[in-house]
Amino acid sequence: MPTADKHHRRRRAATMSKSNWFRLSSFQIFDLMFNQRNIHELTCLFTIVVILTCQCLADDGYEMDDFLKREHSLTKPYQGVGSSSSSHWDLMGNAIITTEHVRLTPDLQSRQGAVWSRVPCYLRDWELQVHFKIHGQGKKNLNGDGMALWYTKERMQTGPVFGNMNLFTGLGVFLDTYPNENNNHERVFPYVSGMVGNGTLAYEHDRDGQSTELGGCTALVRNIPHDTFLLIRYTKNRLTIQIDVDGKQQWRDCLDLPGVRLPQGYFFGASSVTGDLSDNHDLISMKLYQLTVERPQEEEEVEELTVPSVDNFEQLNKVEVQEEGMSGVQLFFTIVFSIIGIFVLGVVAVVMYGRWKENSRKRFY
Repeated sequence: MPTADKHHRRRRAATMSKSNWFRLSSFQIFDLMFNQRNIHELTCLFTIVVILTCQCLADDGYEMDDFLKREHSLTKPYQGVGSSSSSHWDLMGNAIITTEHVRLTPDLQSRQGAVWSRVPCYLRDWELQVHFKIHGQGKKNLNGDGMALWYTKERMQTGPVFGNMNLFTGLGVFLDTYPNENNNHERVFPYVSGMVGNGTLAYEHDRDGQSTELGGCTALVRNIPHDTFLLIRYTKNRLTIQIDVDGKQQWRDCLDLPGVRLPQGYFFGASSVTGDLSDNHDLISMKLYQLTVERPQEEEEVEELTVPSVDNFEQLNKVEVQEEGMSGVQLFFTIVFSIIGIFVLGVVAVVMYGRWKENSRKRFY
């Protein structure tokens, strides 16, 4: 009996050990599955947070469509540029195509060139990223004249505004490298500025467009060893210009203005001009993106614009026309004639006094 009882207890202990092992294995398997599920959920959550954060940081709250608008973009190897019927861009003037860039003007005097899109743009909200390079042999302030980027009703026109026509209709963004107004000490050149023309507003070349500009900033873009970029964003009637010219791969604000109203169906372009002073003006790429922006229902039903305009433009124009002071020669002659006038008046007064005195004596005789 004792032997049988011992054997029974051994079998019971073995059975309990197997049961405990199965229970332990089940808990381990469940714990492993639970941990894998948590890891998967945490991974998904982290991915979503990263995507949302990158979108916010990359575009300041605007969702950029990944699809590049190629019919409005100019990129290497520039196959869509030329005179063929399938081309989306036209060259004019002294502009040429190389494997690395579209050179609007060479570093030679009295040259002008441009490139213009053939396809009108009907995007309501867009962003244009421009990669460019301005360089030459001229020293500081002995170079010129700069280049311009356009979104205008007219295309393929020549004129005095960086190689394009004056009295244009639309948007012009100017990269001015030479100060024409020598008395202006407020700006440091090269200087980036924006202007909206309505077909009757003239760009004053001699005053560097100060009377019509919407704002701007200094951008040291000549003979830079790193890449230089400019961004133009138009959305919800707001015009934003940013630059990246410091080699830090960071956009820097240059102009941010609400109340800018640009019609659809205009053409993108770039132009440049040289005079007595010159530079190489190279356009490496122009990339246009469509911006996806939510609007209230009432904004969707706004009547179509026909003429570009800027709200409260008169208040933006803070440039006062000051009367020029007299030069040294003018001051000299003014003093001389004043002295002569005083002398003549004195002589006349003496003569008149002498005659009056003589008449007074005759009365007593």
